[in-house]
Amino acid sequence: QVQLVESGGGLVQPGESLRLSCAASGSIFSIYAMGWYRMAPGKQRELVATITPSGRINYINSVKGRFTISRDNAKNTMYLQMNSLRPEDTAVYYCNTQPSRINWGQGTQVTVSS
Repeated sequence: QVQLVESGGGLVQPGESLRLSCAASGSIFSIYAMGWYRMAPGKQRELVATITPSGRINYINSVKGRFTISRDNAKNTMYLQMNSLRPEDTAVYYCNTQPSRINWGQGTQVTVSS
């Protein structure tokens, strides 16, 4: 089965940026819609951004204008550029198909704090 590995998280101050990466072990981006998800402490996992095989993109309202989802099919890698980070963006970030079909990876921790 395809495996997904997230990376790029870290500890940043409010207003700073991070770029997350999602590396897939197989060529799935041209087949499935993909999503970035996040799980904050004490909350359920939520879908943050999606990109379809045709390139249609959607974001939740709280990240519109700040986050950008993209992918490189040749590299089997998806990205999430996160700008103007806020403390409420603190969470473990995951990637998966949308809806999720693949076993969840370990995610990458994003902490926004002054």
